[in-house]
Amino acid sequence: MNGAASAAPGAPPGRPAAPVPAALRPAEQRALTAIGAELRRVIRYDDESVVHERWLMQRYDSGRYPTLGDARRATVATAWHEAGHAVAALTLGARFSSASIRPGRDTEGRVHGIRGTGDLAFAIDAAGQIAERLRAWTLPDDDRLREWLPAWRGDGGDARRFRAAIQPRFGSDEFAAWRYSESLLAPERLKIRQVARGLLVHPRHIPHAVVAALAADC
Repeated sequence: MNGAASAAPGAPPGRPAAPVPAALRPAEQRALTAIGAELRRVIRYDDESVVHERWLMQRYDSGRYPTLGDARRATVATAWHEAGHAVAALTLGARFSSASIRPGRDTEGRVHGIRGTGDLAFAIDAAGQIAERLRAWTLPDDDRLREWLPAWRGDGGDARRFRAAIQPRFGSDEFAAWRYSESLLAPERLKIRQVARGLLVHPRHIPHAVVAALAADC
């Protein structure tokens, strides 16, 4: 294991600098304006109350959720999960094409086309699960994390990619890699929440530049 495993929480050395946001294209500016207006309108509402009907009914009509309440809660969890991936990518200076909570055959949402992750890609893979826990302020203690990590499988490929990507810095020490990832993501909780709510209120995918602008407005 190299020295990265013992890095203190905060901004670890060697983290890529986040790119300067590019100017928005007209369509992106319109999307950002619409999302911003809707977020201001619903600012006093909780996450479950702002779920767009399109996302809600896609899940409910799939038959995977017995009630609208279950579908609504699943939509919120997905939004935080995908926002975690997106904000982790932004934090590490990685690029992606867009983020969406549109359910598919095998996924509930996706951050599309992530690239330029470097040797910290594992933090992006872990970020969905970490963001779901940050939503409820329920990051696990050491004992619970050691119990949960071996059971983490699937998750749209996140678990497999995480274990492969930790090798250069952490070898097989999943626990240390996870705590390192938490140290990157925990300070970004407000950005994750902002992006998650943007995903919830907007009925289409959100381009990278718009996600970056939403995250920067915190």
